[in-house]
Amino acid sequence: MSSADLLPDDIEALKALLRERDARLEHLQDVVDSQKAVIATGKVEIEHLKLLIAKLRRMQFGRKSEKLDRQIEQLELRLEELEADEGAAPIEIPKTPRTAPEQATRKPLPEHLPREVQTHLPSSVEKCEACGGQMKLLGEDVAEQLEYVPASFRVIRHVRPKFACAGCDHIAQAAAPSRPIERGLAGPGLLAHVLVAKFADHIPLYRQSVMYEREGVELDRSLLAKWVGHSAKLLAPLVDALRRHVMAATKLHADDTPVPVLAPGNGKTKTGRLWVYVRDDRASADMKPAAVWFAYTPDRKGIHPQEHLASFSGTLQADAYGGYQAIYETGRVAEAACWAHARRQFYELYVARPNALNTEALKRIGELYEIEEAIRGKSPDERRAYRQERAKPLLDQLHTWLTATLETLSKKSDTSRAVLYALNRWEALTRYCSDGRIEIDNTPVERALRGVAIGRRNYLFAGADSGGERAAAIYSLVGTCKLNDIDPEAYLRFVLARIADHAINHVEELTPWVVAEQLRAGH
Repeated sequence: MSSADLLPDDIEALKALLRERDARLEHLQDVVDSQKAVIATGKVEIEHLKLLIAKLRRMQFGRKSEKLDRQIEQLELRLEELEADEGAAPIEIPKTPRTAPEQATRKPLPEHLPREVQTHLPSSVEKCEACGGQMKLLGEDVAEQLEYVPASFRVIRHVRPKFACAGCDHIAQAAAPSRPIERGLAGPGLLAHVLVAKFADHIPLYRQSVMYEREGVELDRSLLAKWVGHSAKLLAPLVDALRRHVMAATKLHADDTPVPVLAPGNGKTKTGRLWVYVRDDRASADMKPAAVWFAYTPDRKGIHPQEHLASFSGTLQADAYGGYQAIYETGRVAEAACWAHARRQFYELYVARPNALNTEALKRIGELYEIEEAIRGKSPDERRAYRQERAKPLLDQLHTWLTATLETLSKKSDTSRAVLYALNRWEALTRYCSDGRIEIDNTPVERALRGVAIGRRNYLFAGADSGGERAAAIYSLVGTCKLNDIDPEAYLRFVLARIADHAINHVEELTPWVVAEQLRAGH
């Protein structure tokens, strides 16, 4: 039956179908026009930034200016994010041959790089699968792919011989191997190296470009940025699987940190936020895989953690940020405070001016931590019983001492504020004592944020909000690898070689803790 046989015979019904089709086509054209306008705007800004960077570099010649260096770095990072946005856009492969002016000339890969030849044969090279005749070599297709292995570049040459049947002219040839980026030059190992260098080793792309040039390979910053955009988009389903795993926990550690972001247009910076949620219950003998999920937002409004934690039920261990309050009020999330934060209040006073009061406070809190060392890795029931026996009496004494001490202090003093911080959050601070799954502090999440702090010291964190979102995604994968003692670069190399052809509804098979065994086996 043809498609025409399915159309109604009634003229009015046909007219209605035509009107509906025309409206749909008009809507699709509007979407296409809108996308073209966005792309055009991005290209204009990219060209403007390139000109501005070139101008600043000319000004820089002959003199040293830290302020000028910083300006150039900021603009370079903004340019990276715009070009990474381009890389994240869908790849449109033309169905008709390009005309000569549109063809982009690609430089041949350097001859000095070592070549590794991989030959891909069809399933049968002796007998024709179509008629059983004898096959003979007809020719071969050769395509080169630039790959990166630790400490060196190499070119992978994919050779696919063609075989033709002498009897029926049937031609057999192996399918072209999959690439992370369709028709892309970069192999999975090179993409993994670029991602880890940027997001784990905190080396901006324009610096990476200079490093690769020293090895005789020209990879300009804009190309690297597009690779980052493509890779982040490719890995997005896997990052979402991490989020689901983290939010399925019954106890989470949460925190956030400011990140400077270059505001588009004016060259100034604004402050975005990077939120982090850690699932790690190994200290209470729960061997479910540890994982971390990062999320970027352009501000610190309370609605963001509320949206992040919409599906979570259990205990949330976090600081005193007011945005969490609405989550606690739902009744599905219990608050557990962090003794490290309470201790820090007294420690800062001790560093500035040690005295008997802040010394005593630190000694009492230290005794609580000593108890934790004895029960690390024990079951929740064992931890709860031990805390009830050892920690609860110390907590009761500490509360009495803090209350009595407060009465002797000026309400406006720094010491008074430190005491009130603990007393006002006492129920949340002592919740760990009656629940063996909860930790005494929020250390797991602070460890997860250390890498962000290092990157923030090394360079301006993100050139745009989209860059912050990409960073959050890659930080999630790198951080989870570290929690599971997996080399992030080896993991990303493994995943990027497979994820393009992997069924999205089975993406959990590529999570770090699942892949870990295959990596250890050398696959």
